[in-house]
Amino acid sequence: MRAKLSYALTAAALVFYFVLVGSRGVMLIQSGTLLTVTFGVAVLILPVIGLWFLWKNTQFVRKANQLAAALDAEGGLPVDELRRTPGGRIDRDSADEVFAKRKAETEAAPDDWRSWFRLAVAYHDARDTPRARKAMQRAIALHENRAPFSA
Repeated sequence: MRAKLSYALTAAALVFYFVLVGSRGVMLIQSGTLLTVTFGVAVLILPVIGLWFLWKNTQFVRKANQLAAALDAEGGLPVDELRRTPGGRIDRDSADEVFAKRKAETEAAPDDWRSWFRLAVAYHDARDTPRARKAMQRAIALHENRAPFSA
């Protein structure tokens, strides 16, 4: 719940910022000179890109959460078997061991969205965020192709 609240507050702050920047872009365009109109258009592009990025990330998180809920309902969420340092951080060797298991599971069942979901969690635990995101995107794509009419 805390993560959702943080995400919502961050998204709201970004939307506020995009509106503020967009209004400045409109003001520049309304000035009417070639230079200010050019800058105004350039300034308007930033909020558009930002809103697109925020929308895509929100959709990704929503879909990943749906997969987590589906996997939880099946009793298939990965169990936290990671060792921790005294400070509470995940032990790197432990994360690598779990990652090796998850990778083998995914290689054995490459068309199963569940194995890709668990691999994404393992990548995340190993602090490899780009690969975690790609694995989760693969899990989402496999799940959507498996059940195209589900919500």
